[in-house]
Amino acid sequence: MRRSTPTLPLDASLLKPGVRLAVGLSGGADSVALLCALAERSRELGLVLHAAHLHHGLRGGEADSDLAFARELAGKLGVTFHEARVDTAAEALRTPQTPLNSSVSSGNLASDSIEATARRLRYAWFRQIIREVPLDAVATAHTLDDQAETVLAKFLRGAWTEGLSGIHPVLSFSEGPIIRPFLQTTRQEIEVFLHSRNQPWREDSTNRHLTFTRNRIRHELLPSLETWNPRLRDHLTQMAELARDEEAWWQSEIPRIASTIILRGRPVRGGGRASTTAEGIALDIARLVAEPIALQRRILRYAASQLGASPDYAATETIRELTLTGKAGRKLELSHGLRAERTHRELRLSCSPSITTSPETLQPSRYECVVPCVLDAPTYGYRIRLDFLPTSSSSSGTGTTAVLRSWKPGDRVHLRYSSGPRRVKEVLERMKVTGRDRVFWPVLEVGGHIRWMRGVELEPDPDLRITIDTISAQDSTDTSKPWPDSADSSR
Repeated sequence: MRRSTPTLPLDASLLKPGVRLAVGLSGGADSVALLCALAERSRELGLVLHAAHLHHGLRGGEADSDLAFARELAGKLGVTFHEARVDTAAEALRTPQTPLNSSVSSGNLASDSIEATARRLRYAWFRQIIREVPLDAVATAHTLDDQAETVLAKFLRGAWTEGLSGIHPVLSFSEGPIIRPFLQTTRQEIEVFLHSRNQPWREDSTNRHLTFTRNRIRHELLPSLETWNPRLRDHLTQMAELARDEEAWWQSEIPRIASTIILRGRPVRGGGRASTTAEGIALDIARLVAEPIALQRRILRYAASQLGASPDYAATETIRELTLTGKAGRKLELSHGLRAERTHRELRLSCSPSITTSPETLQPSRYECVVPCVLDAPTYGYRIRLDFLPTSSSSSGTGTTAVLRSWKPGDRVHLRYSSGPRRVKEVLERMKVTGRDRVFWPVLEVGGHIRWMRGVELEPDPDLRITIDTISAQDSTDTSKPWPDSADSSR
């Protein structure tokens, strides 16, 4: 009796009939299996398939062979092929990254920085081809094993619940989504599938290098832990799903609840409050302490996120303790520029830039990119994402340049609700910013106009979306918005 050919678990709910979908094809087993599985079912699912391979400029002839293999496979399957090359090493030197898992091991910073840069470039290219081809989505072959490794890595770093949500099935960008149909598929199932079809794949030699934290987790830590619990990978992926659903609910609830507790600006004489966030954010203490502890923590972190900060557990508990038992007038200076001050009725939060260089060697830093883009600015402690809004008249791509830099004499900003522009110097004087902070206070200039300034609410640009995250040596931005996610390049 003839055996049936094995198939692969595939989340078809992510696929709509008629969708123009590119598979991120590295040549590794996972991405080869995803392309082959989708090609076999393309008629049934109504897909218009493409394949996309990014040559990272690493591994020399091995990477060249990967590209040739991917191109040949796409031709064999009759799939439109897209390719591009980047110089990952040069980009890593030009815009140094804070490794996502630097707190796990201090001996692999250079390797992990290269890998983080490679992921960032890959996702930027995926977004580019979605826009330019055009496509409806890109699919990456992240597996159940990748999910388990990611959750364990984030647990080791001390992630909050949102970090434990791991790799999400869908990443939504302005250009279109990046989807992961293989998150319930194991590597073992993938290899059985490929062997049954006599389909070869490429092996990335760096996947065995233990200089990468990810590889140490994959080849050393997880196998060791599975001697205690053979179902550990399943349990970690279940944890990710639970955390993801919990966070989705909280994200819809927190802004609503926080709106009754968070106060913008400082109180002014005669009643009311200042209309600018130049003075930071205040929270009504009586209302905050009336909430359950879990909600107190989330509201404090939500308020800090409005200032571009992301306090870790210790910092959050320190702020909460100040709220509950601190005396009026007490102030806290926390990591990454976050400040807290207690008054009789309010907790006031403000944030200054996180300058990581010593005063003796500190020089103004300048970071530049062309929108849409991501600016990683470790000197200031920020990661800034810039996108044109879908309704924007500028989204056709006119080479608009964004520059993050220190302010300079003559700079002017248009405060929200203000009748006209104000000099940055005057704004900093009102904010009582002095010393080194004042000299290097960052502003974001887009198309020749300042569209963002630390600690100030500016008149928004109707065509532009600006998202600010903090970055640090502990990668405090372990949110559920992975850019890029923590799985490896060999999918």
